[in-house]
Amino acid sequence: MNQIAINRQPKNQDCADLMSLAERELSAFFAAVTELYGSQLAEFAAKEWLRELEATDDLPASTREWRWVTVKASARLPLAAAASTTTHRGMLPSKTTEGKREQNHVK
Repeated sequence: MNQIAINRQPKNQDCADLMSLAERELSAFFAAVTELYGSQLAEFAAKEWLRELEATDDLPASTREWRWVTVKASARLPLAAAASTTTHRGMLPSKTTEGKREQNHVK
């Protein structure tokens, strides 16, 4: 949580609970995408997550509803991942033992 958010905690407990759920969901989504695909695609994924949240009529009120925002945002990842690998022609992503991505040449 950034310093501004810490200093501006909402006075309404329901709002604070919703903010906490949102932060945890987005953070988990960002971490998973970073581990699997790298930071560049994770930034794209986070922006898509925020777009999905903006598109909702009401703020999600449960973990299940927040997860649905994540599911909808993650649906765009295959196209973005494919686009990012085609920009590195002749390169395929592979996972290292440390959980970071590296590029291997295709022969």
